[in-house]
Formats: sequence, C-alpha cells, structure tokens
Amino acid sequence: MPDRGGGTGPSGPRARVGRPSRRARTLLMTLGVLAVLGMVFVMFAGFWTDWLWFRSVHYSSVFTTTLWTKIGLFLVFGLLMALAVGLNVWLAYRLRPPLSAMSVEQQSLDRYRMGIAPFKKWLLLGITVLVGLISGASASGQWRTWLMWVNGVSFGEKDPQFHLDVSFYAFDLPWYRFLLAFGFAATVLSLIAAALTHYLYGGLRITSPGARATAAATGHLSVLLGVFVSLKAVAYWLDRYGLAVKSSDFKATGNWTGLRYVDANAFLPAKTILFCIAVICALLFFATLWRRTWQLPVIGFGLMVLSAILIGGLYPAIVQKFQVQPNEQAKEAPYIQKNIDATRRAYAIDSTDPEEYSGKSTVKDKSRLRADADTAAAYRLIDPNIVSPTFQQLEQKRKYYQFPLTLDVDRYQGKDTVVGLRELNIRGIPKRNWINDHFTYTHGYGAIMAAGTQTDANGSPVFTESGLPTTGMLPKYEQRVYYGEKTDQYSIVGGPQKELDYEENGEKTTSYAGRSGVSLSSAFNRAAYAVAFSEPQILYSGAIGDGSRILYNRTPKERVEAVAPWLTIDGDAYPAVVDGRIQWIVDAYTTTNGYPYASRTTLGETTADALTVGNQQRAVVAQQNQVNYIRNSVKATVDAYDGTVNLYQWDTKDPVLKTWMKAFPGTVKEKAQIKPELLAHLRYPQDMFKVQRELLTRYHVTDPAQFYSGSDAWQVPDDPTNKDGNAVPPYYLSMKMPGDPAERFSLTTTFTPNGRPNLGGFMAVDADATSKEYGRIRLLRVGEDVPGPEQVQNKLNGLPEVATFVRDMKGADSDIEYGNLLTVPLDGGFLYVEPVYAQGRNAHYPLLKKVAVSYVDADQPKGDTTKDVTVFEDTLAQALNKVFGVEGTTPPPVQPPGTTTPPQPTTTDAALKQAIADAQKAYDDGQEALKKGDWDAYGKAQSDLQSALQRAADEGAKLKSPAPAPSAKPSAPPAAKPSTPPSPGTGG
Repeated sequence: MPDRGGGTGPSGPRARVGRPSRRARTLLMTLGVLAVLGMVFVMFAGFWTDWLWFRSVHYSSVFTTTLWTKIGLFLVFGLLMALAVGLNVWLAYRLRPPLSAMSVEQQSLDRYRMGIAPFKKWLLLGITVLVGLISGASASGQWRTWLMWVNGVSFGEKDPQFHLDVSFYAFDLPWYRFLLAFGFAATVLSLIAAALTHYLYGGLRITSPGARATAAATGHLSVLLGVFVSLKAVAYWLDRYGLAVKSSDFKATGNWTGLRYVDANAFLPAKTILFCIAVICALLFFATLWRRTWQLPVIGFGLMVLSAILIGGLYPAIVQKFQVQPNEQAKEAPYIQKNIDATRRAYAIDSTDPEEYSGKSTVKDKSRLRADADTAAAYRLIDPNIVSPTFQQLEQKRKYYQFPLTLDVDRYQGKDTVVGLRELNIRGIPKRNWINDHFTYTHGYGAIMAAGTQTDANGSPVFTESGLPTTGMLPKYEQRVYYGEKTDQYSIVGGPQKELDYEENGEKTTSYAGRSGVSLSSAFNRAAYAVAFSEPQILYSGAIGDGSRILYNRTPKERVEAVAPWLTIDGDAYPAVVDGRIQWIVDAYTTTNGYPYASRTTLGETTADALTVGNQQRAVVAQQNQVNYIRNSVKATVDAYDGTVNLYQWDTKDPVLKTWMKAFPGTVKEKAQIKPELLAHLRYPQDMFKVQRELLTRYHVTDPAQFYSGSDAWQVPDDPTNKDGNAVPPYYLSMKMPGDPAERFSLTTTFTPNGRPNLGGFMAVDADATSKEYGRIRLLRVGEDVPGPEQVQNKLNGLPEVATFVRDMKGADSDIEYGNLLTVPLDGGFLYVEPVYAQGRNAHYPLLKKVAVSYVDADQPKGDTTKDVTVFEDTLAQALNKVFGVEGTTPPPVQPPGTTTPPQPTTTDAALKQAIADAQKAYDDGQEALKKGDWDAYGKAQSDLQSALQRAADEGAKLKSPAPAPSAKPSAPPAAKPSTPPSPGTGG
C-alpha cells in the first residue's frame, strides 16, 4: 500500500532522490584518495629527482644543507609571524569591552560578530597559518643571507669611515636588514589585525558616541606603534652604516658607492639625530600604558616625521647646494680618493698602475723591426669567432654533429691552438623519434684542433687533431662527449638499447660504461622521472631495463651552477684534453655588492661585447647581478664522458669563498690538488678580464682631481670588424709586452679616449696559470698620436688593393669577413694584424685569403714609409716584409735582451748561402710531401734538412757569425698521420 503518512519510503516525499549507493560512495572515496595521492606524488617527484641527481654527482651535502636551511628559516620565521599576528588578534579579542555602545555602527557590527562567532577559532587559525606560510616562504629565500651571516669570516680590511671590518657590510648588514624588514612586516600586520579586531568588538569606534577607543585598545595599539617606532630607530642607526654601501649617481664616477661630502657631513649626523628622536617617540608610545592618552605620542610622532623631512631631506639638500656645489672638486676629493682605493681593491686592480708608452718606435732600423716582429707574438690568424663553419664543413662528418658558434683558444705543445668539440646535434638526426632522440643518439665524438698561426695553401686551418675517431697530436683519449655546451636534452643509456657510437664503414654501436646519471632500474624512479619530465614512456618503455641510467643537466655551466649555487659562472666554458679525458673547464666567481666605497657594476652589461650579443651561450650566467667585489676564486672541471664535477679553490685568500667553504664543507678541493696536466690548460677568465677592463676605463686614474675632471677617462672601443656597435672582445694571444724576455700566453684589449678614435691604452694580463706572474695586469698609457683600431680599420678599408679585392670577391659572389684585429706592442710602436676571410657562394665555410698589417709609430720622420703604414698581402710574412720595407731580404738575428754587444752582420759567404738555400728547399720538399701523404719522401726531406742546417751552422761558425735561419721554420714530424697534412701558409 502507498505510504499516506509522508513516510521515508522510496515513493515518499522524503525519499533521498539521487543518493549514490554504498558501492558508488566507496568508489568515489577511493578515486578521491587516489587523486590526492597522485597530486602528492607529482609534488614529491620534483623533490625526489633533485635528490637523486645531487646524489649521483656526489654533492648531496649541497642539497641537504640548502634544503634544511630553507626548512629551518621557513619554520622559524613562519612560526614567529603566525605567533605575532595570532597573539595580537587573540589579545585584542580578550581586551574587548564587555558591552558595546548602542549605536547604528555597533548594531551593524553585531551582525558580523554573530556571523563569525561559531568560526572564531578556525578563522584565527586560518589567518595565522596564511600569514605564517607567506612569511616562511619569503624567509626561506634568504638562505644565502643566513649562511653568509652565520659562517662569515673576516676580510682583514676596515672601511675608512666607521672602521668596521668589511665582513660587517658583506655578511652581517644584509642579515640585519632582513631581520629589520621582517620586524616591520610582523608589526604592521599585527597592528592591522589588532585594529580590525578592536573595531569589530567595539574597542575602536568611528561614529559611536563617547570615546573613540577604550583604554585597553589604546594601550594595546600604542605598544604596537611603540614597537614600530623602535624598529624605525634601529633602521636609522643601520642606515648610518648603509651609507658606506649606498649607491648614488655621481657624474665623476657613475654608479658611486660610499659616502660623499654631503653624506658624511649632513646625512650621517641627521641619521644620528633621527635615531635619538625615534627612541624618545617610542618611549612616549610605551608610556600610554600608564597615561592612557595619545596626545604626547602623537606629538612625538609628528615631530619625528617633521624631523625626517627637515633634517633628513632639507638640510642635506642645503649643504649640497651651498657648500658642495660651489667647490665640489675640493669638497669631494677625500671621498673620491676613498672610492678609488676601495674600487681598485674590490676588483683586484689595485696593483695595476699605467706605464707610459709613447707609441714612438725606439728602433729605427727597418730590418731590426722586421726581425723583432717575428718574436713579438704568435700572430693567431685562425680566428675562433669565424672558423666554426670551416670546422663544421671539414670535420662535422655527420649532420647529427655540430661545433659551437665560437671556438676556444688553448695551448698544446706550447702553441696557441683553436679547439672545438664535435658535439651532438639533436636536430640533425635523420629520423626523429623518442628512441632516436634519447636512446640511440646520445653523444658527440672527438676534440678537433687546429694550429692557431697557420693555414694550408687554400686558407683552411691546419688541423693537428682531426678525423672520426680523431688522430693527430694527442695521445689516446676518451673521445665520447656525453656532456657539452650543446647537449641540453636528456639521454637514457646503459640499458638494453644500444647507442650509435659513430659511423665509419658501417655503424659502430656502444653502451655507456660510466657511472654518471641516475639509475632507472627502480619502478619508483621511473615513475618519478616520467612525472618530472612529463614523459609517460619512461614508465613503461621496453627500451629501459637493468643498467639503464638517465643523464640530464648536461651542460658544463649548468652542472657547476647546480652543485655550487653560490658561485657566479663565467660565460665561456672551454674544453681541454687532460690525462686521456676531455675536461670542460669552467671559471667561477665569488661576488658581493656589500664592499664599502667600491662602485657597483652590472655583470650582464659589463661583460657584453660583440661575441656575447645574440649568443647567450657565451654570456655570463648572472646577467642582472650587481656587484662591487669579484674574485675568480674557483676553477671547476666537468668530465665530458661521465659528468664528474670538481671544484678547486683557486683564490686561497678570498674571504667570500672561505665563508662558503665553511657553509658547504668538503665541496671545494684545495688548490694543491690541481694536477700539473690540468694546470697547463687553466687560463685567466674572460668575464673577469672584461669587468676589470671596464673599471680601468676610469679607475686607471688615481688622482682625485684628475678623476673628477674625467680628462683621462677611456672607453672600450667598438669592434671595428663589424657594424653592430658592440664592444671589441678581448683576445687570447701569445705575445711579449715591453721588457718581457719571451712570449706569454695573454689576454689583451685596447682602450680609446672618451669620444676619440685614437689609441688611449693597451691592457694585457698574464693568462697562463703555470706562470709565476699569472694574473699580473700590464696597462700601457699610450701617446695621443697613435691611431686606434677603428682608424686602422678605416685606413685598411680605404686601400686601393682592398677595394680591388672586395670588388673581385663580390664579383665572384663571395662574402668578406674580417678576423680579429690583433694589437701588439713592438719596439715602442704598435703592430696591428688582421686576417681577412672570404666565403664563396658554393663554399659553405670561410677561407683565409689575405692578411692586413699596419705598423703605427708616432715619431717617425716626415715622409718615412714606416710611419702608419698599412699593407694588404697574401701571407703574413709578405705583409710584414712590406710594412717594414725589407721585402726580399733576410732579417738580422735578434739582439738578446740585456746584452750590450750589437748583432753581428749577416755573412755573404757563398757556402753558407748554399747551405741555407738547400735547407729551404728541403723544408719545401717536406711540406709538399706532407700534402701528398708521401711519408717516405717526407722522411728523406727531413734528413736533407738536418744535413743542410748542420752545414749552415758549420759555415757560420767558421766565419764567427751566427747563420741566419731559413725564412720558414721546419716543423717536427707529427706524432700521428694527420687527416689533413700541414703545409706552409700564412703562419707567422
């Protein structure tokens, strides 16, 4: 029968229509739990894979130290903020008046009070948790500040104003400022929360009759205001020290850091006075606990605000206007001197003093100049910024290989060598799919090297290491490149899927035998990486099995930055073959922006030049970092095969590095652990050099008056070989500076006076890490009449023979590329050398076709042909002969440094001449044999050459005169048969 009583049966009005069954509810609950677990696993996957990666590179302590520091800061400051806000809300509620005044305002508030009454505890908990989470997350980002404060070591230097150790400004002051900012935030949030609570419960009244605040509310809020003003007093006191690291725009120095006259004589006393006023004002606010009136605190607060305007703003402006500006140079001189001294120390240029170099040749004999030019430098005609397409065309071998856009310069067997690794090019894989991209094509192969000073007869580089696999000058080494600058995708290796090793008479396969990467044998790890990389195939692919390992974070800079997040990474990582392995060498810096009085610079702007613009691979990692102290404190290596990262302490005195080594013990190895084989390839870093050269455009001047006037300010010239208007890059070059007995591997640059094209200065640093004078900066201040790079380039472009060459090349549909314009001091003048390349329409790479040489001398007699002569010839030897007017003659021997006996005259003995001619013929025959690959003929030619040289020496000894050397030096037989035989070209 139907239920007439409105029961709860299925057909009654109270039936629960649509309620899911128990099975459905169970299913929904299960799905909900799985969804939550899935979300948790997704969040956990990133953390877990990071931990696995750090453990795989043996830097798990970096991960744990950073993690626990962040967690600790999150909990401590999150809890402090939550307690501060929650306690004040609770206290405001407890101090509410027992009865609210009957008014329209209070009646309206009653509805809100009744509405939130059932949820008071949850609302309070929610507010405190929210502000705690936000505050904790913000505080965890200060882990570097905390670690530097707690581990900071002394600099051993004091600032000139307050006589505090520099570590106070670099390590302590940033932490104190964070604490102060946190205190302000906690006080303001507590004040707002307490005021709202008091208003909600009647402690504060806006429109109600009677007192605007209860005594309890007055006392509570006054204490919070007193805390706020107390923090302001502390801020005024810290601001006094902050003046030593305050940035301001000052026309004499640009981005000035430190105190000026107005700071020391107006702002500093003003901050002290404001501190005292703030302390008094805070006491007045605290006194309301007894006086129960806001009259005095409000008066005090108004006095503090007025004082801040008058004493902190108006008074310094008056001092600047009426005391400083009428005699600014004299007033600012002591402070400019402090800025000069501090800046030069902070950027390690304090021992660099300009040496006067008039640009006037000290040698008038043209033959002697020609002879000295041969030993002044190893003129690097192979420009690493241009010949990458040549490497690509001649040594790429397969489309899935590539070379970097800009190659590197290193030293092998004492000679400047251009180096590039044949890295994997994922876009060149014949058939793109997930297996090929991540399992089959996993690595590059081989280091390709070419002599820096030599080309073959066609203008191509002379490769000293080439082929696939490579052969040449190097002993046997591991050629596989799993980690490189171009390797930015992950690979899965070592499992059932074989990798393509290289192709030569068929495909050669391999399986990775290194211990790098993270094991994927665990299903849990596979699931984590499937989530982290958004690639579900990692979870179920049959190509992954026992032994499979995933390689990622594969670029050298990326790996070093990950294991040492406190370092700033140089833009140019370069490869070197060391002990049978390819090692990427990465220079790293420790920096701070808290060095008192030292001017700041932005790394991205300071290190930008014609090579880095548009090529982020060469750009410094920390583009926006502002620093006023920098040291090349760490040399890092990354093994190209197994990815092993080693950090070596390079600057053993740097207090910033010592601080980080305390924070992360065991991560940086001692300098003594650098092997000699590795040391031979370490060099002075380019980004450090570029920062120093930018500072030296102004800070080569140490006299305050001259510094203020800017009369001797320099600029880094634009690269004259392109029209983009970007700074000329520094060049690595083996050369002799004035007074040096032999060539040094150096990093060089030029300066021009501000707004003028002539040469103003020349800078070189000893870049060879094995040298006792490594890092010594030589700075030449050049006379006014020496043409600069742009002027030399313009004169070159105006030569009739250049116009003819360009016209002929354009007619043959060829493009012209100007190589690095090398500048070399020579006997008081300057020698400019520039290779010129041409690339035809059908040729996919540039070839060296011409060499331009210019010798500029500011003091040659009028009409002398060696004064500012620019020539354009087929080879360097021809160009040097012509520029010095000694074409067709043999230069006399070079006078040894320090000797007083003049060089002996060249002998004309017929037997000696014949011996020299025979030696030259034997050398030419040997080079021709190398071209043809005829090793028997090459051996016979070498035997004839040795015999001829011996006869020349004997004949020279008979006449008591040293036998002049052949015009071309014989080369030793190569260690292994090169794939491209060397032949005489334009080598210097």
